[in-house]
Amino acid sequence: MLNKFLKLSTTLILGMSISGCATIGGWLDDDEEKEIRQLPEITMAFETEVVWSESVGDGVEKFFSRLTPAVAYGKIFAADRQGEIVALNPDTGKRIWSRDISRKSTKSSFSNGYGLFAGSVSAKISGGLTAAYNAIYFGTEDGVVYSLNEADGSINWQTNVPSEVIAAPAADANIIVVNTVSGSLMGLDALTGEVKWQNDSDVPPLTLRGISAPTASAGGAIVGLANGRVRVSIIDTGLTAWESEVAKPTGATELDRIVDIDSKPLVFGGTVFLVSYGGSLAAIELRSGNVIWTREYASFRNVSIDGNRLFVTDNNSSIYAIDRRNGVELWSNGELRRRNLTAATPVGDYIAVGDKFGYLHYFTQDEGKYVSRIEVGRGENEAIYNEPVFIDGLLVVQTRDGEISVLSTPE
Repeated sequence: MLNKFLKLSTTLILGMSISGCATIGGWLDDDEEKEIRQLPEITMAFETEVVWSESVGDGVEKFFSRLTPAVAYGKIFAADRQGEIVALNPDTGKRIWSRDISRKSTKSSFSNGYGLFAGSVSAKISGGLTAAYNAIYFGTEDGVVYSLNEADGSINWQTNVPSEVIAAPAADANIIVVNTVSGSLMGLDALTGEVKWQNDSDVPPLTLRGISAPTASAGGAIVGLANGRVRVSIIDTGLTAWESEVAKPTGATELDRIVDIDSKPLVFGGTVFLVSYGGSLAAIELRSGNVIWTREYASFRNVSIDGNRLFVTDNNSSIYAIDRRNGVELWSNGELRRRNLTAATPVGDYIAVGDKFGYLHYFTQDEGKYVSRIEVGRGENEAIYNEPVFIDGLLVVQTRDGEISVLSTPE
């Protein structure tokens, strides 16, 4: 019981700190808060603008979430935690279709948070959206995985899984790979939702409120584990191909021994890159599982790449560029520490990161120079809590209150 209590309490605390909730401000005195909010003076190298914005439900509110938009099939797909999923025109932001998967409630009480009258029960969509096979795939905290038709939003299928799904699925070889909080990695048939295989791993008694989104590549399903290891399963059968240690638990207490890998494995040039909360960035050979190099960086954010540069936002919101070939640090920038920065998204010659106050910031890729910013949201209720999406020339940002914005990009 004590372990369960510790896990629940610490997960709640760590989950809130990761998600950038407004309640965090209560842990700081006024001077600290003012210092964090104060932005450094910069000479703006360029200015960007919000091309359009569209509100999608209530967003994720104060909950921990990695709910991010997907861009595919000439549409932008987005959702809110409650259960609204929409397809938007990328040029105008107008809705092409909308689907609500929240459940209707017949109860009339204060307990459900929706007032005296009957309303809806949240679907608790938390993991990001994945587009593949003319469908949109996502999971919920109630342990349900959905497939929606990309053309009209109709439900293709829904499948129950053993535990919460709070990370985006992966797709390859007509298999949808889903990672759950309980440590079950599952392969579902992309067309029917039938469970094809399940690969379980032990979860330590104390973990972060987050899991690694799986990656599918070269016939394998790659996922980081809560015990600091990375596993590759054969995507057709779920059998383990190899498993390697990225971070080793150390310290006298369970809190000191947290080594979760919550970042999505990044595959590039036959190498898997990923980082652990406990303090290890690793490059691992995809075919064999042999560790090529490791360096001491601690993060729960995804690693991104452009050319030979890896970009890491660490637990203190310092940003680093690292040579992917040898792990040598190329530059670092700590000007925006403690602003709960997102992972970095490469955009042309720059990288873009969001923060918990609703700003999007730009740094040069070659030197890490802070060169521009734009206020997308206003305050912690409109925090940019996950990295921007940049694909097909579109830069898409989702704020905590459900605002989806497309921004112009630097020339």
